[in-house]
Amino acid sequence: MFVTTCGEKVAIAERIGQELGFLSPSPPALRIFDAGTGDGTVLASSLRHLHEIFPTVPFFVVGKEISREDARMTLEKLSDRFAEHPEMVVAITNMHYREAPDLRPAGDDQENRLAWNDVALEGETAYEFDEQLEGLDKVLEQGWKVHTSPKSGNPLYARPSVLVVYRRDHRFLLDEVIPAPAPCAREYDLIIAAQPFRARQAAELKVRFVLEPLARRLAPGGRMITIQSTGQDPGMEIIRKVWPGEDPFRTPGPLLAGVLRDRLCESRRGAEYDLDTDRQALFRYRLHTRARDAGERFAMSTLLAAWNAAVYVAQIDDRQISEAMSTGKYLDATRDVLKRHGGLWFTDEAFVVSRQDG
Repeated sequence: MFVTTCGEKVAIAERIGQELGFLSPSPPALRIFDAGTGDGTVLASSLRHLHEIFPTVPFFVVGKEISREDARMTLEKLSDRFAEHPEMVVAITNMHYREAPDLRPAGDDQENRLAWNDVALEGETAYEFDEQLEGLDKVLEQGWKVHTSPKSGNPLYARPSVLVVYRRDHRFLLDEVIPAPAPCAREYDLIIAAQPFRARQAAELKVRFVLEPLARRLAPGGRMITIQSTGQDPGMEIIRKVWPGEDPFRTPGPLLAGVLRDRLCESRRGAEYDLDTDRQALFRYRLHTRARDAGERFAMSTLLAAWNAAVYVAQIDDRQISEAMSTGKYLDATRDVLKRHGGLWFTDEAFVVSRQDG
């Protein structure tokens, strides 16, 4: 519901688009890493924009996604990308942040269990590719099984898996781009880290387990854009009307960037990094509302969509949501905020890490 009623995906893709003109890829390909593809909307939009800028440059795309359903929806959005940009290789994996960029699990035991699937698409049209991509459900069903971490409660892969997709008629041209199940340290020209962690995690954990491992995989001249929610918006007003003590957004961008800068400086390893927290740091996206909802009365569907968006962005626990919805207070809070602001919007923030050496 959040994806279909709010414009965050479009807003994030537009913000990423502002960085694409700074990329300077080197042979054999422009390398992109998406640290959480979600339903694939942001990745597909970014690939369209990249094709406009680099229409003849081969793309090597790695998407990390633990959710089988999200991996499936991501693949669904790639058929037209393979049709318009045939010089493209896409690898989808369920591995951890420290493993996914290299498409290699940590530890010999997991490496021996790696499920590697190589798929060469036949044909030339988006229709043909769409049919074949839809036929990969069985691969996802077998490779994207999960179990729950007893410590964090987060889903963990049952078996490390990689699905590599490219066009068979471009196999020869992409020979140096298509990955193989062998040890290989990979670097990327563009890393997309949009909402890659839980909001309530400490800054040190976000940096140590997500941002630093990714930044270390930037190629010379490469750029990593990190995007997260801020809570500086009417959505958080709804949350505080129902739960006055809620404070999910405790690690603003400048704080994260500072911790990341310190860790990158501790061990430079011959690389120089620059962090930009100022240029186009804040941007908005809105809840889609109907024209007749702009007055004093809001339809129940609009109130429910706004409530759902607010608790989703703030990552409120399901138990808390159930308790709040046992009375009408949540609707009163939502209606009041929408009336005062004439609608609902949310504010995200971004900061960019670029590798300057080389």
